[in-house]
Amino acid sequence: MNNEYLNIYNNLIKLTRNKNLYINLKNDDTFSDRLIVLLFHFGFFLKIYKDVMPKDEAQNLFDYFIRQIELTIREIGYGDVSVNKKMKEYVNLFFSILDKIEKWNSLNIKEKKKTIGNLMNIEEDSDLLVNYLDKYCEFLSKNSFKIFTKDIIELKF
Repeated sequence: MNNEYLNIYNNLIKLTRNKNLYINLKNDDTFSDRLIVLLFHFGFFLKIYKDVMPKDEAQNLFDYFIRQIELTIREIGYGDVSVNKKMKEYVNLFFSILDKIEKWNSLNIKEKKKTIGNLMNIEEDSDLLVNYLDKYCEFLSKNSFKIFTKDIIELKF
């Protein structure tokens, strides 16, 4: 199962590395911004596929995902105290994202822009991300969970 989790993680990382997502942002392209986009990808992934995964498998995937993020933060060079503090912030942010995207489909464009703007500390230029996340949601709902568990795939939507 760990290999499947790694493939899911790598596929979501690949989506997050899409440079087009960051072109219109006024902010500098930072690790934190990319991590927030990764958390959005993971949040929508869990939202769409929560019904096809047993709860213990979803928990194991979440744990694996968080461990991978922690390893990445350590590789960047943060110390133990900083890593713990950052991880607490990122986990809380992720739960906030999950709360917001649970009702994503019922939000209008303005509310979606505001949600992304607040979470990424941007006031404008969130149109691209809103459109992208809507397409990503549609892609997830039309495709099987299993495509993410295979090797890294070419995702186009």
